[in-house]
Amino acid sequence: MNNQPILEVQEATKSFGGIVAVNRVSLDVHDGEILGIIGPNGSGKTTLINCVTGFIKMTSGKVLFRGRDISGKPPHKIADMGITRTFQIMRPYYSLPCYKNLVIPLFSPRAKRTGGWRGGGKLGDRDTVGIDILEEIGFERDSFVPYKIASSLPTGYLKRLELARCLALKPEIIICDEIFSGLSMSEIASMVPLIERLQMDGITLIMIEHRLRELFRVANRVMVLNFGEKVIEGSPEEVMADDKVKEVYFGSEEVEEVMSHA
Repeated sequence: MNNQPILEVQEATKSFGGIVAVNRVSLDVHDGEILGIIGPNGSGKTTLINCVTGFIKMTSGKVLFRGRDISGKPPHKIADMGITRTFQIMRPYYSLPCYKNLVIPLFSPRAKRTGGWRGGGKLGDRDTVGIDILEEIGFERDSFVPYKIASSLPTGYLKRLELARCLALKPEIIICDEIFSGLSMSEIASMVPLIERLQMDGITLIMIEHRLRELFRVANRVMVLNFGEKVIEGSPEEVMADDKVKEVYFGSEEVEEVMSHA
């Protein structure tokens, strides 16, 4: 991995009135790395990511992408630079077929600059490229699923559609907000290799997760937030062994189970 971080967050702070949701949180992530972000509900995880991706404006702090200050830029500008994200509450174009959800980002300025996707298909044939991407993330190409209206999809497919829309932009970073949430064990089992493959393809990932066992399988580093502040950052093994983390998650059966199998 390159020693220069691809993304740096410097003392990000976000206050809503008198409530400090994120308090001077700093992080960095390197090319091809998977950084996990965990913490109890209300710990500031999604607020932090909303600050990074421009959906809310930080009260103070900086976000640097490849050394360039992108603080305060709107979401579409940040996406155009190569930082994409999924949403905990999925946001497809529900009235469109699945593959047409991919055609829209394929018309973006970034897609036009980069051309095609993995060298396959031409932008003049965006329908085909969209179906190619869907197939790559687990849609059966020869089935009717890529042509179904998005509103008819079960959660597992909608989560994959979120990832596909990110991939259509040929991103450098994908930020996943609880990509495993709401999935069955079999769906998670098939999603983990997909995450690993994205990393092998050189995509940097930041993952907010409550499913700790699955996250710790793929993450290179993990950062723990609580009450808007960073508790610890380190390898999954270091995080699981930390007394502060045990205190934050006291009573969580899943964390105890993960620790017992570490």
